[in-house]
Amino acid sequence: MIGKIIFSLIAFLLFTYVFIFKLVKKNDTTYLAVLISQAIGILLNFIQILFNVLNGAFFVFITYILCIIIPSIVLLLEFKGINSSELVSVCTSKIYIALGNRKKAKDVLMNLVSKYDKSYCGHKMLAEIYQEEGGMRKAIDEYVKVLDIKPDDYKSYFIISKLLKDLDKKDEAIEMLKILSKNKPELYEATTMLGELLIEKERFKEAINAYTQAIKYSREDSELYYNLGIAYARTNEFSLSKMSFLKAVEIDSNSYKSYYRLGQIALLYRDINEAEQLFLQSMYGEAEIKSFYQLAKIYMMKNDKSRAIMFLNKATEVSSEFYEKACEEPIFFSIKDQILKPENDNKYTESDKEKSISEYLDNTYVLTKILDEKKKGNNIKRKF
Repeated sequence: MIGKIIFSLIAFLLFTYVFIFKLVKKNDTTYLAVLISQAIGILLNFIQILFNVLNGAFFVFITYILCIIIPSIVLLLEFKGINSSELVSVCTSKIYIALGNRKKAKDVLMNLVSKYDKSYCGHKMLAEIYQEEGGMRKAIDEYVKVLDIKPDDYKSYFIISKLLKDLDKKDEAIEMLKILSKNKPELYEATTMLGELLIEKERFKEAINAYTQAIKYSREDSELYYNLGIAYARTNEFSLSKMSFLKAVEIDSNSYKSYYRLGQIALLYRDINEAEQLFLQSMYGEAEIKSFYQLAKIYMMKNDKSRAIMFLNKATEVSSEFYEKACEEPIFFSIKDQILKPENDNKYTESDKEKSISEYLDNTYVLTKILDEKKKGNNIKRKF
């Protein structure tokens, strides 16, 4: 009997503590579940004492769980710095998400963060829900709060950067990625994204630094070397650009766009035969149509008009843009009547990055060719 009385006293003290210091002082109704379980346990205990019933091992075990074990676990967790209310809310919201009820999950989490503004899990789960729903601005706000609580959450830094990029806030994304790449250089996905954004903003020297940093942690990524080659080309470092594209094809022999860029660089050095071989190697995937067009120009330079017509018509057959372009280029004037006009007004699409570097290398070739011709003309005048 004394044991029962001691048990009842401990159970009552735990109940009082949870009620006063958790439910009332914290004003957190999450603790109601704990209090209800304790109340049921205390009621079972009194029934056992007063009426000497329900004394079997099963009921005694249940009484101990409800009165002592559950509240003790809650207090132990909080003693170790784990907010049991937060834990319950997070688990509840996960259940709602699993059941497909995002609204209820958000309600639980919003209630949690309104009571505990420093709830890392609450803000992060809200951010993830907003992100999945397409509410990017709300998601960013929540991720920023996550970083306020836990500044070394580098994954959240990266996610914010991606969201800013999607919102076309690229300057802000660049600044976030710079911080991330400085503090977490091994996270090469972030450094890669930083490089891509810097190329878009035409900050090519910074892009070179970013890709060089990323390559330290992913030396077998051909795409990194390809992008590094683009950045070098845009700073007119064509020898370094060539080395980067060669490294890309060394890693991945199917990097056809790297072969195409190498062909363009070979044209800059006036190596027509090498350019021909490289464009032939690039005739797969997204670079294929452009390769047809480049080969047509090379065969016109070699005075092989039949092959030039064949490759040119392959290009114009796919896209009307190449037909219009060919009709305006002096190199094709002598075969203009043999260029097939496409039946459909198809357009050739490529990313802004690819289009920009293609135009830059093509324009550089034209410019250097004009300068070479002027230089030759001046040399001829001097002779006379």
